Amino acid sequence: MNLTLLGYAFLGGLLPSGIWLYFLLKEDATHPEPKRLIALAFVAGMIAVPLALPFEQYAKSHLTDSFSILTFWALVEEVLKYAMAATFILWRGAVDEAPDYVIYMFTVALGFAAAENMLFLLAPLIDGHFATSVFTGNVRFLGSTLLHVIASAAIGFSLAFSAGSRPATRFLASAFGLILAIALHTAFNALIITEGASTTLIAFFLVWLVAVIFFATFEVLKYFQSRPSPTLN
Repeated sequence: MNLTLLGYAFLGGLLPSGIWLYFLLKEDATHPEPKRLIALAFVAGMIAVPLALPFEQYAKSHLTDSFSILTFWALVEEVLKYAMAATFILWRGAVDEAPDYVIYMFTVALGFAAAENMLFLLAPLIDGHFATSVFTGNVRFLGSTLLHVIASAAIGFSLAFSAGSRPATRFLASAFGLILAIALHTAFNALIITEGASTTLIAFFLVWLVAVIFFATFEVLKYFQSRPSPTLN
């Protein structure tokens, strides 16, 4: 494997996530987050990929039912993304507004997707199938990368809408968000991998439908965050 192929895989994996990250951060341009924390969140998401690989390989070797494998893979990835965000980002003072939880979960997810995309691009590049790698990158930009964003966003929204609540409520909200993230991730993978090409369009349609709903919800969250608090006379 030469450095040129590694460079193509690196750029091909990084570019889709970079485009999505630019778009998502523009949505929060009025209250920008510290660039160093955004970078840290992105790198934390990337680090989660090599941590996930041994668990996913274990499931592939020891589980026989394909749906169980896909569910376990989704569980591992979503738990690790949340764990990385909670460990490195969410406790910091800069996370001081409800939309911040969504933004940082977005960013961790995009870091994870970038590293994962690099791995998926390496195989066709090593085999000399450059066109296949380009096609793979485009498909993952429209599907898998966005899937990681909306799955992690489910956790971010749960934390955002429970901000200021009691610890027990926060715990239940985060648990609900994690379960929803795993369910969305599993459903997409099941449609793509288990059922084959016949349901690929359905999977992409569902991902984009949920994405539109989540982006609209994010705008609502920002609106209520920006409203001035009522004053008592």
